[in-house]
Amino acid sequence: MTTHFGFKNVEEKQKAGMVADVFHSVAKNYDIMNDVMSFGLHRVWKKFTLFTSELKPGDKVLDIAGGTGDMTLGFKKIVGDNGIVWHTDINSSMLKTGRDRLLDKGIITPECLCDAEKLPFLDNYFNAVCVSFGLRNMTHKELALKEMHRVLAPGGVLFVLEFSKVYKPLEKLYDLYSFKLLPLMGRIIAKDQESYQYLAESIRMHPDQETLKQMMLDAGFDQVNYHNLTFGITALHKGYKY
Repeated sequence: MTTHFGFKNVEEKQKAGMVADVFHSVAKNYDIMNDVMSFGLHRVWKKFTLFTSELKPGDKVLDIAGGTGDMTLGFKKIVGDNGIVWHTDINSSMLKTGRDRLLDKGIITPECLCDAEKLPFLDNYFNAVCVSFGLRNMTHKELALKEMHRVLAPGGVLFVLEFSKVYKPLEKLYDLYSFKLLPLMGRIIAKDQESYQYLAESIRMHPDQETLKQMMLDAGFDQVNYHNLTFGITALHKGYKY
């Protein structure tokens, strides 16, 4: 069986290792590059997700592909000392970078190195699950979505914040930025052009807004809606389990 790694077709068993190499490479410069390549907008997208989360103190949250900890930190501020936020990632370099950053901010929260396609958590446990800019890197997205549904408690919600399909009038300009400027910034700032070439390609291979909505419904979610952010450059999908 084959799958895609950016625009390349690779064996399914190879993809996880190839994605791992990308994030081992970018971990140290991940936050800087996020600010530069999104012009700081990633912070707005994440704050919108947190602001519309409807979580309350004491809730239990699972942050998948939590990386450097932005969403874990935001959720922890919402659920407070009586709540739990699990900071998880499949990549050890990203998890360590996030753990150190959270500790520097005085946040002590559970950490777990785990695969979203095989989550090591109980059924019906979390009030919310979040995957922020991580779903597109997963080999079997449908399996990961089913796992996210499994660990959610009835009444729980899944947040998928991810790059999506930009509005059509902006497509040519966005392509120019993605395939010319983004790899150049990666080469200059992070000394890693190939990883940011993969980023641009992986965005194009990710399902569009309506396709992802249907995938979430197929995974068992009872209601799914989405909000386009910044002309569809990103979209926040919310799936509810009743």
